[in-house]
Amino acid sequence: MRGAEALVGSLTAAGVDVCFMNPGTSEMHFVQALDAVPEMRGVLALFEGVATGAADAYARIAGKPAAVLLHLGPGLGNGLANLHNARRAGTPLLCVVGGHATDHVRFDAPLESDITAVARTVSGWVHTSGDVRDVAADAMRALAATGERGGQVATLVLPADVSWSEGASPAPPLPAAGPFPPDPSRVAAAADAVRAPGATLLLGGPALSAAGVDAAGRIAAATGARLLVETFPRCWETGAGRTRIDKLAYFAEQAIAQLDGTSSLVLAGARSPVSFFGYPGVPGDLVPEGAAVVGLADPATDATTAALEALADAVAGDAAPALAPHEAPEPAPGALDVRGLCAAVAATLPQDAIVVDEALTAAASLAMSLQTAPRHTQIALTGGAIGMGLPAAVGAAVAAPDRPVVAVQADGSALYTAQALWTMARERLDVTVVLINNAAYSILRVELARTGAGEAAHSGRAGRMLDLSDPTPDFTALATGLGVPAERVTTTEDLLDALRRAQAEPGPHLVEAIVPALG
Repeated sequence: MRGAEALVGSLTAAGVDVCFMNPGTSEMHFVQALDAVPEMRGVLALFEGVATGAADAYARIAGKPAAVLLHLGPGLGNGLANLHNARRAGTPLLCVVGGHATDHVRFDAPLESDITAVARTVSGWVHTSGDVRDVAADAMRALAATGERGGQVATLVLPADVSWSEGASPAPPLPAAGPFPPDPSRVAAAADAVRAPGATLLLGGPALSAAGVDAAGRIAAATGARLLVETFPRCWETGAGRTRIDKLAYFAEQAIAQLDGTSSLVLAGARSPVSFFGYPGVPGDLVPEGAAVVGLADPATDATTAALEALADAVAGDAAPALAPHEAPEPAPGALDVRGLCAAVAATLPQDAIVVDEALTAAASLAMSLQTAPRHTQIALTGGAIGMGLPAAVGAAVAAPDRPVVAVQADGSALYTAQALWTMARERLDVTVVLINNAAYSILRVELARTGAGEAAHSGRAGRMLDLSDPTPDFTALATGLGVPAERVTTTEDLLDALRRAQAEPGPHLVEAIVPALG
């Protein structure tokens, strides 16, 4: 059979049955293989950054590797920002990049570029398939590589002639590499740390599963250790009925205040915290001076949830975690602001929903509101490369078609990947987008002062660079034009009504919420 058919057939046999894509000429035989291998579902995106962001979220929610198909080096480049987020999340993601036919490379055609050099910036494993007889086995090696180091991007470059040539045959999957069991010495060191006064347990990555959060709650109940969640969790089981945990603040000054008094910082699946950027007079390392940093589990190699459970068994006995109550009262009526918006999302959130958080300046208020909302899963912007939210909502909805998805999305970052709305409409995905329109890059207005560059700018040449008016994007019109029903709201009561209508109907909806800008 042709190389592409053997590759796609081997992927489906290994359990990879969805591929997000924006293909071009060099990938046409991969596309044709979708007819030969009907078990593979192709999901078309209108921009590569949508395809890569959707694949990232799909893997986070599905708990298995995702696949994305991109066109040559420029296509990979267009998808790079959300591959960066996937890398920072430790997402198992197979990225197949079509390449020029082997004998065409020498002509240096207009789309020729160094694909492997670009791929290595986000990939832990890169290989170019050179022979049709090896292509299926190469794909299986790439798939196995996605599970290494706790999860990573693996890029397989697929030359067009390897894809179209005859002589390939399917290859079986390779054994998956499991994480190491908990290290008894690390568990013992962490036990000593959490028993001491002033301990803080910072959770991240795989530690935020339901079992991991429950174990952390037991530890806190028994020892008095403080619990914090990393600022941008990759996949966090939270809400009413689960251990209530605060997020580590985004702004360095606030995070320093949260960590003040910490004598030992125990890391469970999280990296030692640092500020997102360097600021004049503000330390970049957020660990308090003199505090010991104790690694319970390395997210790249260890079974983090198992290590947390072992730690809980060692220090907590029969202690029960303090669970968040279900308290999501409706916000006061009137003109809409960020606080009212976040409260409305919490008040209307369906049970077991998936919340995609790219709220940016509204994120802190959203996190507080959701703590006592119905039980749900949160996924966030792990790598800081904006434009993740709408694509992530696509991937989450494809991964869990029986669960409603609510995307709380800032306006500026929505414009990076608004094309994702079209894929939501085409695939009839159950996604409700709450589009926060404040007609500004509010986060940058705040950062203008924090970096020492000046006060919040609302006029002049600098202000124009942080402003999204003149004209103000009309997201209701944009969504409708891409096939997603949409409406605009300006009051809390109208937002509540719009959210309930959207969640009562199948398919995607967008609610454009007009709020005042910050800064």
